[in-house]
This record gives sequence, structure tokens and C-alpha cells, in this order.
Amino acid sequence: MPVAVMAESSVSFRRLLEQCETQELEAPGGIATPLVYGQLLALYLLHNDMNNARYLWKRIPPAIKSANAELGAVWSVGQRIWQRDFPGIYTAISAHQWSETIQPIMEALRDATRRRAFGLVSQAYTSIVADDFAAFVGLPVEEAVKGVLEQGWQADFATRMVMPKKPGRWSCVLEASFNRFIPSSEPAPVPPIPNEQQLARLTDYVAFLEN
Repeated sequence: MPVAVMAESSVSFRRLLEQCETQELEAPGGIATPLVYGQLLALYLLHNDMNNARYLWKRIPPAIKSANAELGAVWSVGQRIWQRDFPGIYTAISAHQWSETIQPIMEALRDATRRRAFGLVSQAYTSIVADDFAAFVGLPVEEAVKGVLEQGWQADFATRMVMPKKPGRWSCVLEASFNRFIPSSEPAPVPPIPNEQQLARLTDYVAFLEN
């Protein structure tokens, strides 16, 4: 049986990941249950371990994949992560009614993705269109703008532009539930870019940071 998700701290998720890996290794015939595969795959995504996620997806028996739609839904999220499609990640997470063993992991993944997106925007931009910013962080425009104003950012409601606060050594991110800081460096000035290029540039910036 898969281990129940009892808490949503990083420590508990790491412990759960180790337990799921052990369950897969010790499974009769080397074939784990769909629930173990689902938890393990989701946890790899949460920890941004895309290599192990891909290898796990490849070794899950096709019959188990085809008989368990949730596995495919988890991997759909993974594909969006692999493509660095931030809006697509939120959409894929929201599109499925997750089981009680997967839902807390997906909620943590959504929040971690949002934290990362805020940090990237604060580093990459001096200004960004509010609608594109909201799509990148997966929030309604009004909520996204209100949140960053509370964090010391600026917004021009006439032009619908958001101006990130220049980060120091540490920059705080939206949502009280995050309760954590993201390290960032002083960004070079970046001029405003046409709307249709905003998300593409942010995606390219993610790729740059990861390489």
C-alpha cells in the first residue's frame, strides 16, 4: 500500500519519496502498484527531478499506464514542466480530480511552481504586462497584482504593466502560505517587450538558468 500523505512539509515529502522508492524496489516481480507509481512520479516532479521522472515513466508497464488515467494525468504535468510551460503546468494540475494520495503533492507542486515563477520575473524584468505576469504565476490578474503590490512592487493601471521590485540578496514572494524566501541577484535593466513575446522570453530565461 502507498504511504498516506500526512503532512505537506518538504521533510515529509522527502521521506515519502524515499519510502515510495523502497516500495518500488521491494515490489514482487519488480512491479509496484499503480498508487505507488503515481505517488513516486508526482514526488519526482515536485522535487524537479525530471530525469528520474522520465525513467520511472518509461519503466511503468504499459498495461498499468493504460488502466490508470491518473498516471497519465501526472505525466501530463511532467511534460509541461519539461517544456517549461508555466501556464500549462497550472492548467494540467487543475484539469484532473486527483486522488487523496496525489492531491497534496500536486498542491505543493503548484505552489512551488508559483514561487519559482515570481522569483524568475523579479530577476528577469523591470516591467511586464499584468496579464502575461498573471498567466506565468497561475493567478487571476487582480489577485496577482494585489499580491505583488503588497510585496513592494509597482503597477501602472493605465498601461496594465507590473514593475517588479528590484531584489536584493533575498526577495520575498507572494502568498503568506509560502512563508519562504527565494535567493535572487540584481537584474540587468530589461526594456518592455511586446505582449506575445513575454511568456516566450520567460521560458527562455528559465532554460538559461538551468543550463
